[in-house]
Amino acid sequence: MSILRVEQLSFQYLQANRNALRAVTCEFEPGTVTAIVGANGAGKSTLCFALAGFIPHFFRGKLQGKVYVNGADTQQTPLAQLVTQVGMVFQNPFNQISGAKLTVSEEVAFGLENLGIARAEMETRVARTLQLFDLQHVAQQSPFALSGGQQQRLALASIFIMEPPVMILDEPTAQLDPHGTRQVMKTIQTLAAHGRTIVLVEHKLEWVARLAARVLVLDKGALVADGEPRAILSRANAWGLIETRYARAARAAMERGLIEKKELLPQTLEQAKDWFQIEG
Repeated sequence: MSILRVEQLSFQYLQANRNALRAVTCEFEPGTVTAIVGANGAGKSTLCFALAGFIPHFFRGKLQGKVYVNGADTQQTPLAQLVTQVGMVFQNPFNQISGAKLTVSEEVAFGLENLGIARAEMETRVARTLQLFDLQHVAQQSPFALSGGQQQRLALASIFIMEPPVMILDEPTAQLDPHGTRQVMKTIQTLAAHGRTIVLVEHKLEWVARLAARVLVLDKGALVADGEPRAILSRANAWGLIETRYARAARAAMERGLIEKKELLPQTLEQAKDWFQIEG
């Protein structure tokens, strides 16, 4: 059974002159990593808001269609109940740091405090979570003293500790340098290894190819492609996406007649070595 199901979903924000989503239908299976890609304004964040229940409970507008979380209709389910099922991490970690806690450790524990979790269990879960997200060495530092990558891992940890079965990550590396990006993507791999259902919005397609088992493409609010990452990303140009460096190199080699034309382009280093028949 799908953990998330979207049926003919359309949404238009108040005072907007067009739909942000147009008749989107898709499902997400438990324990999978699905990436959502598309050009700016394609509707990626809006779909995330709908999956998390922020539409219609927070963002208002004209809504048609249905979203189900574990079989529950999000329009009929209170947001307070939905957040226990779906956790969302935004691209700017500042938006999720409470500002009410002095240390990283306290920030991670904040959600559990609100749920009234017993202190002994809270301490155990905080210690385990800090270790999992490699934040144990900064546990007593201020959240605002951390690097960008550390702050994003803190935002992920603060959601993870609440144990939602689904985590939606809306461009979590958008404001990070390559080092911070690697840190966060490694953490996402850890989340997937722990059986969480991950929905990832990401512009860095090489990481999409590495992490996702499935890719959805949005274009002007419509779902225009859904499939295996390499097949989808080989057509990245069709939707105005920036190809990976490996795909660009492969396309250039084909255009120059150096290699026979192939439908699937490499998206990762491992795929490129095989595509170009490079040994070692």
